[in-house]
Amino acid sequence: MRILFVADGRSPTAINWLCYFVERGDEVFLASTFACQPALDLRGLDVIPVAFSGAKPAATGAAQPRGRAWGASTLGLRNAIRHWLGPLTISRAAGRLREVIARVQPDLVHAMRIPYEGMLAADTFRGDVPLLVSVWGNDFTLHAPSSPGMRHYTAWTMQVADALHADCQRDVRLARKWGFQIGKPSLVAPGNGGIRTDVFFWPPQPVDAPMVINPRGIRSYVRNDTFFRAIPLVLEQRPDARFLCTSMAGEPQALNWISQLGIGHAVELLPPRPHAAMAELFRSAQVLVSPSTHDGTPNSLLEGMACGCLPVAGDLDSIREWITPGKNGLLVDPGDPLALAEAILRGLNEPALRKQAAVENAAIIAERAEYTRNMARALEFYRRLL
Repeated sequence: MRILFVADGRSPTAINWLCYFVERGDEVFLASTFACQPALDLRGLDVIPVAFSGAKPAATGAAQPRGRAWGASTLGLRNAIRHWLGPLTISRAAGRLREVIARVQPDLVHAMRIPYEGMLAADTFRGDVPLLVSVWGNDFTLHAPSSPGMRHYTAWTMQVADALHADCQRDVRLARKWGFQIGKPSLVAPGNGGIRTDVFFWPPQPVDAPMVINPRGIRSYVRNDTFFRAIPLVLEQRPDARFLCTSMAGEPQALNWISQLGIGHAVELLPPRPHAAMAELFRSAQVLVSPSTHDGTPNSLLEGMACGCLPVAGDLDSIREWITPGKNGLLVDPGDPLALAEAILRGLNEPALRKQAAVENAAIIAERAEYTRNMARALEFYRRLL
């Protein structure tokens, strides 16, 4: 196949998809909305900035630039600017994408997430090449209703898309409300293609240390304020508990919370880690915390589940597709520090629950989230479209 991906070429999620088809021997082209240099044997790479993505420095292997601290308030302001002004940049960028499509002559265009890659691809729509759009966790619940321009382009993208890939059934239902017609094909599979179980697997021995990991970093839709305020409540009953926070090293907001709450002895802020290192961290923890207010299926949640962590997450419809409370994880109000602390304590204090959840989650990952199995499904889905 001759496939053109419209994606953020720095994103590990996108790279997972591209890598599968490159290794298969397909002709893979990338139109990236951010400057990037992926270590892949691509047939072609074009950078097409949209929604001010050209104003940010390139990063390797992450969706946020390395070495720069982004507080939640800063990210919220940046998102607001992009929500209101970003749609105004789509038409011009679409002209460049049309030139790429005319040159590449792909069999299929796959845009990975609606804002702004799907919007960009939809604005080039001519109907002669199938357009597959991937929906990422917050596309409908956070971004789509944020401004008139975002509402317009989300609806337009769903109307012209020939097919949809979502990481949860909830987003397929929401896609219908935004104009994706009944009868058009859809695929539900993890956003990153699935979990590589040769990297993310159980620890060789049960974890004895009361370690809690928050892998979400600083994001505008993750209630890290709730997480940090829950920590002293946990320490009152489990003073031996320790907390790992990835992608938070040097974050002023996290440092302020630690100082104000007097919890520096129990918290370690870590820089972003590659997949293998993240897997090791997951295998060292008993509990994984993901206190988000908007989400599809977080990749880090599935990765931690594959490594035997007990997941404690925000109580969202999309998360309930993976977690049955009290059976293979715990769900809480992401704005309630006491409820989060109680769930963390339950996870630390009940080894039988952790063991039961680990067994359940291993079966879930094997059946619904394993990378090779899911990408084989994606391949068949591509073939259907062609």
